[in-house]
Amino acid sequence: MPSSVLHYALTISDWRSHQFTVALSVPKHEQPDLELSLPSWIPGSYMVRDFAKSIITLSAGDNSNAKNAFPVTKLDKQTWRVKTNGSACTIRYTVYANDLSIRSAFMNHEYAFINGTSAFLRVAGFEQSRCELDIQLDENDETTAKWQAYTSMPAHGNSTSVSKWHFAEDNYDAFIDHPIYVGIADTHSFDVDGVTFTLLFSGNNNIDYQRIANDLTPICKHHLDLFGAPHPIDKYLFMTLLADNGFGGLEHKYSTALLYPRFDLPQVGDNENKTDGYITFLSLCSHEFFHTWHVKRIKPRVMVNPDLSQEAYTNQLWIYEGFTSFYDDVTLARAGVIEPQKYLDIVAQNVSRLIQNTGRLKQSAAESSFDAWTKFYKQDASATNNIVSYYTKGGVIALGLDLLLRKASNNSVNLDALMRLLWEHYGVDEKGTPDDVIQNLCKTHFDIDVSDYLNRVVYGTEDVELVSLVSEMGVRFNTRARVSAEDKGGLTQLPAIRNQLGATLKPASLGLTVVQVFEGLAAMQAGILLNDVIIALDGHIVNVQKLQRLLDTAQKSAVDVTLIRDGKLLTLPLNVVKARAEMAYFDIEDVQTLNQWLGR
Repeated sequence: MPSSVLHYALTISDWRSHQFTVALSVPKHEQPDLELSLPSWIPGSYMVRDFAKSIITLSAGDNSNAKNAFPVTKLDKQTWRVKTNGSACTIRYTVYANDLSIRSAFMNHEYAFINGTSAFLRVAGFEQSRCELDIQLDENDETTAKWQAYTSMPAHGNSTSVSKWHFAEDNYDAFIDHPIYVGIADTHSFDVDGVTFTLLFSGNNNIDYQRIANDLTPICKHHLDLFGAPHPIDKYLFMTLLADNGFGGLEHKYSTALLYPRFDLPQVGDNENKTDGYITFLSLCSHEFFHTWHVKRIKPRVMVNPDLSQEAYTNQLWIYEGFTSFYDDVTLARAGVIEPQKYLDIVAQNVSRLIQNTGRLKQSAAESSFDAWTKFYKQDASATNNIVSYYTKGGVIALGLDLLLRKASNNSVNLDALMRLLWEHYGVDEKGTPDDVIQNLCKTHFDIDVSDYLNRVVYGTEDVELVSLVSEMGVRFNTRARVSAEDKGGLTQLPAIRNQLGATLKPASLGLTVVQVFEGLAAMQAGILLNDVIIALDGHIVNVQKLQRLLDTAQKSAVDVTLIRDGKLLTLPLNVVKARAEMAYFDIEDVQTLNQWLGR
């Protein structure tokens, strides 16, 4: 295996056309040809995205003379072969960057955000070679003159390049695991247990960074304490792209990339109340930072050095995204960032999504994990009726497993103890977990057999038995009918609706467009279809509120619904169906027991 250094020179060449260029210098090599490729997916996001489609031009030449071109042949959608006869060469290519997400690359007047999987070609045979990166800007562009570069990649101080910023990593996989931000940004740093955390927010804003740092401090400390010292990091970067709308997070070993609405974050001068939007941001940060251990180091065997040119299938995402989904919210309650009842309402909202989702009765959490590449990441309007989320179901499975372990051990072991075992046995050395890792660890180290529980709720399609389990944490589980179309679940004092349409609607220029139809409820029974536009009920023109009022006050067992389908008027009989108890909520019965469970 060659050990020579690969050098990548990235130039932010033209933000107006969303383009950057890369010059990849490859030293002399033994093979007559070089094979170059770009990943088709980015670790942590389980969908083939074909990043190579954004490469606009690609050429190769002799280092001594750019005009001495080498023949380039494209082999497939993401792979090129360069005829070099073993000579050192430079590959030059231009990339289009206009995907405002945390998975690819994006560029505007404020910044360039670039993931390595979208920018840096892999050179076959050089995977273990050191990769060095220089970043430079167009010196004649006033817009980019004040831009700065930020990344968790280690700085490289020995570069002879005239570029402004220099970074390096030991091998290709490590190299592409550091998202890069070049632009205008606000930053704020804080320390927790010897780890320096940096908050980065795109652009210039009026965000209360000190407040965010204060709220994140106990969250970060919780995760550091849970897995124990020595910590695998000494610095960590929360890199947040602010937008008017948008949501996302993607984990990396030493950083995370986030996308979030700017005005859902606390502004300087705001009151101290935590909005739901801000709480969700803190949970998102908690989620992605937890992945520092659980996903980036503890991982399924198939995700240890995965082949990024094709799918890597695993049944275990319920362990990784599901357990993390449990910890992202419970950590906020444990750390005192939110009150216990607020935490219970968040859990209730997650359970409510499951109850409404009849797909949970058709697809297991293990199957959902395996089918992440297609059914989960490529959802359509039928998803709620046909699939289950390994995030949501996995989070409820984790809650149930924690309570089951506590009950079976008289509170001597819990999910925290299991997480530490996962870290010690599989994370420290990044060995990769087998499918039966949870039942094996519980049996071997706790002498508790959880196989029946997992067979039912993970490999089967049974619901977690929350009614009996949550009594261990001093609460009572209940369900109720929704109070409105916007109801997400949790405690409420508002009156419930009486009757239910069973469809999700959005306002249209005339009437209401059907965007989801739920199995077993009135809309599907009546033959209402996706993209129908409902304009009247029982002869009355409707909006969302009027439709619900007409249903609730209907005096007949069926009413006429008038709609437009494919340009034609249609009237259908709609049965008046009693609202389903599909919203979960929790009552606190024993405050002391709940606080003990939370460790408060």
